[in-house]
Amino acid sequence: MKLRYLLYSSFSFAYLTGYSQVWDKEQLEVVHKAQVMRVMRSDVLFEDGWTSLPQAKFWKKIMQLSPDSSVVNVAKNRHELLCISTKTWQLKSQEAKKIFKDSLRAEYGLNAAEEIYVTPGKSDFYQFGKVFNQLGRGIEQFEKQGVDPWYAQAILLIESPGQLKKSVSGAYGPFQLMPDVARKWGLRVDASRDDRSDFDKSAYAAAKMMRAFYIPEARKILNSHGITYNETDLWFRLYVMHIYHAGPGNVSAVTKKIQPREGSMELIKQMWINTAAGFGNSSQNYSQLAIAAQWILHEYVYTSCEDVFECASR
Repeated sequence: MKLRYLLYSSFSFAYLTGYSQVWDKEQLEVVHKAQVMRVMRSDVLFEDGWTSLPQAKFWKKIMQLSPDSSVVNVAKNRHELLCISTKTWQLKSQEAKKIFKDSLRAEYGLNAAEEIYVTPGKSDFYQFGKVFNQLGRGIEQFEKQGVDPWYAQAILLIESPGQLKKSVSGAYGPFQLMPDVARKWGLRVDASRDDRSDFDKSAYAAAKMMRAFYIPEARKILNSHGITYNETDLWFRLYVMHIYHAGPGNVSAVTKKIQPREGSMELIKQMWINTAAGFGNSSQNYSQLAIAAQWILHEYVYTSCEDVFECASR
């Protein structure tokens, strides 16, 4: 069964034809629990070596690990040292935790100042099975707005997968929109109604913001550094995701600190180990989460779907 693709009134036909052809080639048509849907393929993760990075391996494990267990890891590169019981760790005193980390630094030959994290499993949050059937719907909504549908899939996988939870900052819905962003694009958010819980309306607002703000800001920052880019390259998409999460000002600050000479995986890796302005640990982690989630999705597609087809060939 071949899914139909829509034309979009807000862009020229030539523009849309060029981009939709690229997007078609990047999509798989899958049969999942008797439903036909589309997902963005993740082959580039393996082709370009993203899955060989310790950060990607680390977050893939965390996303699938029970919160009862924690991974002790080196902060700067997420190198795994060992797994421990989360409850056992939480019951340790601050002094006992310090002694434990000092013993690991000695055992593994780490510098005394090397930061060590204890990260609990997050399988209770990253419920990929629940969000899977929403991916095709998100892809379609983004395509309607002439926006790269890869972003719909990436956001759905890591922001609030299969859940409707409100963040501490007030973001809500499948695309975790802030109230002012939602209102900007015509959604109602007040005491009696919150349109952010409506999937299609939330996807519409997220796509509009991506097209009007986040992607243009990425171009602006990269252009200011003389960096050339292909907007369908994974590193560029991850760069945009950092702007979606941290804001253009913070991403601009860390980019200025790095002073990149070209756009590539190396730029993204440098963002993982540098801080600037409000670009801190959670910002560094964001694209790592995106990579790990796409990797898990790839495995889910080939283990849980009844059939998988290449859209471009059908």
